[in-house]
Amino acid sequence: MTSALRPLVSGAATRSGTEGYATSFGAALAAGHYSEFLNLHLKLSSLGVGTFGGAASDAVDAAYADIVREAALCGINVFDTATHYRYGRSMHALGEGLRRAFAAGVRREQVFVIAKAGFLAFPGGPPADFDAWFEANVATPGFGTRAQLVGQHLLSPEYLDAQIDKARAALGLETIDAFLLDQPEVHIPAIGKEQTNRGIARVFVALERAVSARRIACYGISTFEGFRVETDAALFQSLTSLLGLAEKAAREVHGDGARHALKLVEMPFNQAMTEGFTRFSHATGKGNIASTVQAARQLGVYLVASHTLGKGLLATQSADAVRLAMAGLANDAQRALQFNRSTPGIGTSLVGISSAEHLADLLAVARTAPLAKDAYVKLYDRAD
Repeated sequence: MTSALRPLVSGAATRSGTEGYATSFGAALAAGHYSEFLNLHLKLSSLGVGTFGGAASDAVDAAYADIVREAALCGINVFDTATHYRYGRSMHALGEGLRRAFAAGVRREQVFVIAKAGFLAFPGGPPADFDAWFEANVATPGFGTRAQLVGQHLLSPEYLDAQIDKARAALGLETIDAFLLDQPEVHIPAIGKEQTNRGIARVFVALERAVSARRIACYGISTFEGFRVETDAALFQSLTSLLGLAEKAAREVHGDGARHALKLVEMPFNQAMTEGFTRFSHATGKGNIASTVQAARQLGVYLVASHTLGKGLLATQSADAVRLAMAGLANDAQRALQFNRSTPGIGTSLVGISSAEHLADLLAVARTAPLAKDAYVKLYDRAD
């Protein structure tokens, strides 16, 4: 892929752009397919294309590029990647797919692109000598130290800042719509929550500066455990507390009274991982204790669900209540997509797609109206 060699496309998703997209490229899709990005009033598809899975090969790169183009032309305007996915190849494949979509008539302001960073990215694959690689590529350029490293995750503002520019170049975009700090909770067992939050706060300062420079439009957090576990679990992260860190970062960068740009969070959610909807763990200051999904909505944060197919397991099996309620859908993969995108409060559910067959399932669900709220809630009654 050569998208990094091309001039960066200017702009970012806008209200008018995404509204126009929903009524043009999305005209054939069902009512309720598009969610509103709360305070920003963007119209974003309830299903989005992820780029995590697949071999690090030219064939998978080509498949992703084709699928991104086709999805963008068929009413899907949310795309997700990370700097370490498939050793960086996923970013370039997504960038190539977007370039083809733009050439076919989709405008930059009509699509919303999410990128994540935090884990070390190894272009070409894991290094034979990790210590030498780290010294040459991270320590010597001043991107971070071994003290900031847990496993392969680096909680360093300098590293995250450098990854923004790598993502922009690979995607071919001047501005990334949302840039997420990926799974910072992995540091908690090693250094404790207080020190982890101090590291997160420093990253937020760097991300606020990146927003000011229009390198990103907003930022957020992607977690695997942090928003799902019980409040007394070591890995628990409070969305309210994270927003407090963002407020402090905004004041440091912009001055008193400035509004922070933490606008999006991403977490796993599916039939087997329903904690985001069923576990009430967040004190929001709104007079109640809320689930993560509820808290995000109350606090003005857009929630994106990952792991919609449960690493592929839910593509071939469904809970009995889900299969019964969605008997009209063609297969369990479609039921898994419908379950997620029907969840009240979830804005977009991501699906890793590297084949035309899986894209067909996604578009079939997009042409189907989401479950009504009362019908969705009854799924949990049946399970009891």
